[in-house]
Amino acid sequence: MLVIVALLATACSEGSSERPVHTAAAATTETDMRLTSSAFSHETPIPTRYTCDGADVSPPLQLSDLPTDTVSLALVMDDPDAPAGVWDHWVEYDIEPREAISEAVTDLGTAGKNSWDRTGYGGPCPPSGTHRYFFTVYALDTELGLDPGADKASVLDALEGHVLDQATLMGTYSR
Repeated sequence: MLVIVALLATACSEGSSERPVHTAAAATTETDMRLTSSAFSHETPIPTRYTCDGADVSPPLQLSDLPTDTVSLALVMDDPDAPAGVWDHWVEYDIEPREAISEAVTDLGTAGKNSWDRTGYGGPCPPSGTHRYFFTVYALDTELGLDPGADKASVLDALEGHVLDQATLMGTYSR
């Protein structure tokens, strides 16, 4: 019995480091949606092509098992290891539901503002060391209808209660 309790406590503490799920009130099941990339695998290095040291274009992303009633998608890419706090690299919303996001995409949905105070993708560019980059896609039951250039906080506030499912892909980059 103690072994089971210890295993459950370990599993719960490991899950607590995960990003919060912003689910709709009706959503009570475990996430099924998956986010992958043909350019890198979860928890592996992001190729230089997709960083400030390369072409600085967005990587290709693939989505599977989107909820059938998805109205729109929102996408956030951020770096929680930045020296000044979380650095937002890419914010998009009101994206038409799709199973693939092309490499170097420039017209995806409504572009939000990143931490460089501009819209569009800004690739990994850590000042030093290895940083983690989280790509999170939210399947929503509505369009957010925010004006272009909304920041990540505004997007996350607007999607509260509208998330049908979400998926995250994490890559690393070192300089």
